[in-house]
Amino acid sequence: MTTMCSTFSTSKIFQPPPLNSTTDPTIFPEKPLFDPCNTATTPSSSFLGSIHKLRLYSLNKPNSARLCRRCTSVVAVSDVVKEKKLKSTTSLSNMRITKGEGLELYEDMVLGRRFEDMCAQMYYRGKMFGFVHLYNGQEAVSTGFIKLLKKKDSVVSTYRDHVHALSKGVPARAVMSELFGKTTGCCRGQGGSMHMFSKEHNLLGGFAFIGEGIPVATGAAFTSKYRREVLKEVDCDHVTVAFFGDGTCNNGQFFECMNMAALWNLPIVFVVENNLWAIGMSHLRATSVPEIWKKGPAFGMPGVHVDGMDVLKVREVAKEAIARARRGEGPTLVECETYRFRGHSLADPDELRDPAEKAGYAARDPIDALKKYMIDNNVASEEDLKAIEKKIEDVVEDAVEFADKSAVPPRSQLLENVFADPKGFGIGPDGKYRCQDPNFTRGIAHV
Repeated sequence: MTTMCSTFSTSKIFQPPPLNSTTDPTIFPEKPLFDPCNTATTPSSSFLGSIHKLRLYSLNKPNSARLCRRCTSVVAVSDVVKEKKLKSTTSLSNMRITKGEGLELYEDMVLGRRFEDMCAQMYYRGKMFGFVHLYNGQEAVSTGFIKLLKKKDSVVSTYRDHVHALSKGVPARAVMSELFGKTTGCCRGQGGSMHMFSKEHNLLGGFAFIGEGIPVATGAAFTSKYRREVLKEVDCDHVTVAFFGDGTCNNGQFFECMNMAALWNLPIVFVVENNLWAIGMSHLRATSVPEIWKKGPAFGMPGVHVDGMDVLKVREVAKEAIARARRGEGPTLVECETYRFRGHSLADPDELRDPAEKAGYAARDPIDALKKYMIDNNVASEEDLKAIEKKIEDVVEDAVEFADKSAVPPRSQLLENVFADPKGFGIGPDGKYRCQDPNFTRGIAHV
């Protein structure tokens, strides 16, 4: 498999001209403003951020160490894997992978898809409550990043968090039980669909509000840096990956945390899962500059755009972004352009998106594409992949049976983990939980 080192580096560094000089058009050619409705200014690729060029701009090294850090070279890059040329008809990149790697990727993606399909069935059967947001179509992003992480690396998710949890190693039984609201769930049934959490697997939570998880991820990355540089834990090279959507990138917390991460050189990767729609709002209608990856260089970090429907391309970008963070070279912003195959949630009739748009992305299904790639390139046989599919079917069926048979939380659990003082509001004079009072649920208990 090819490496990504050349992706984030270049032998030629351009020096920007003095402010009072005329810009050399051969170095900084003028470009028309991006207009998604104007084909003359729209990039030739079907991807919003594609520019097909690697550029690196660097300032003269200043005397001040602080200024040096702030003026370090940054990269604005789109089609980032260029070591091997592909025929234009090839849908997947030709990064070579071993059979073991390929089967691991395929198994994780199939697990995510089958699990979410089963969630839809269980939701409509009344086994799940509240909002349930499915990940179908975006599996290449979760698998491409998370399967490269170590167990002690942290992941911060969104409300669309089931598959991130599975990729990080949380058992399917624990995730399904959480969705069923059972005590055997990863949060004892108190988190539900949007709040998966596992201390054991360093899954720091799904977050219901957009942008809510980014400060948590930034704090986790700061912890890693603090432990290594202040507490002198030299083996602490933990990396944090923060997942969020395109709608979040217009939120203030995104910009604040990007600034802090770059300022403090934190080991974090910001992963934008740009599925082009923020509920029912088109990304093109809501964002003045649709190329989200361009916001990385504005804060002094690399900004990368990648085909989020191609797990091998995502994986190659993830390798270098994670390696940079682990080497102490700071944060990276990665925009993965992907697509969700279902509505925003299972309560969404999904009537706003163009059927032709949905069909076009469905034809680029990342799981089918990986399967075709591995068979065509003799990485794995069709029998190997069918065996994985059968295995995953059994895992998902087992998860449902386990969740269905598991116990519901007792009422005494209702106020646990709510108050810092366990003898405070939630405990009565008799030492029992106030919620055990039969009048509690009727709203007339003495508190």
